Amino acid sequence: FATVNRLDDGTLEMTIALPWDAIAAEYHTVVEEMAKETELPGFRKGKAPKDLVEQNLNANKVYEEVIKHLIPKAYGQAVQDLKLSPFISPAIELKDAKEGKEWVVLCRTCEKPVVTLGDYKKAVREVKDAKANKIWIPGTQPEDKEKEEKEKKPTLDELLTALFGAVPITLPKPLVDHEVNRLLSELVDQTQKLGLTVDQYLGSTQRTPESIRKEYEEQAKKTLTLEFALEKIAEEEHITVTDEELATIINTAKSEDEKKALERERYYLASIVRRQKTIDAVAAL
Repeated sequence: FATVNRLDDGTLEMTIALPWDAIAAEYHTVVEEMAKETELPGFRKGKAPKDLVEQNLNANKVYEEVIKHLIPKAYGQAVQDLKLSPFISPAIELKDAKEGKEWVVLCRTCEKPVVTLGDYKKAVREVKDAKANKIWIPGTQPEDKEKEEKEKKPTLDELLTALFGAVPITLPKPLVDHEVNRLLSELVDQTQKLGLTVDQYLGSTQRTPESIRKEYEEQAKKTLTLEFALEKIAEEEHITVTDEELATIINTAKSEDEKKALERERYYLASIVRRQKTIDAVAAL
């Protein structure tokens, strides 16, 4: 049994009830599997009586395995029954788990956000016009003509910031949290490579766990908004990547192994090329 609650930001809260008979059956299955790997005094590995094995097992660990087995199946069935299209893996919370009664599980996820592009073309052109019509200030002199021309063209960051400001989109909290956690995971990896702890790194940059998370939340919102906006623009402008374009890139591989790797990642490669073509189209407005 499962129900879904749709929040205003697009978050899906799925409540799934697991019947006790299914939990008990899975518990016994897990115990039987563990018994095969359990070695008790006086018995060969896997030969001890099941009831004796169960007495020596940590019930909490058994239930952890039960959860690992049951929830993915129940979640998949609930998604199918409720006709949902989750965009990210769910965050799982066990709300109620008492022996002899049904267990209640809360799964938080979201579907792909709806993107409304707005007048992004006008916003991009305004930035370009503002840079091109930059007023010369008396007493200042550009170092050379090349620098002057360069300063009249917006940077990629300026163009993307204009696009970001022109695209109204509501991002579900689970999606933002998912991206923030990815960034935090990268931070942990980077600091470990430097031989530092995260606390040491934050201290050296005069930041706190709260401030870094807030910083990453803003970064995540901008990154996600731009990703969805560029994808929508590509769809509306019919921007595609041909097999010939991919073949040209793949053939630049320096070795046969690198070429095979690019072939395996053909879909991912196509998405990168399409995104770049979309950015180029926005810059050319």
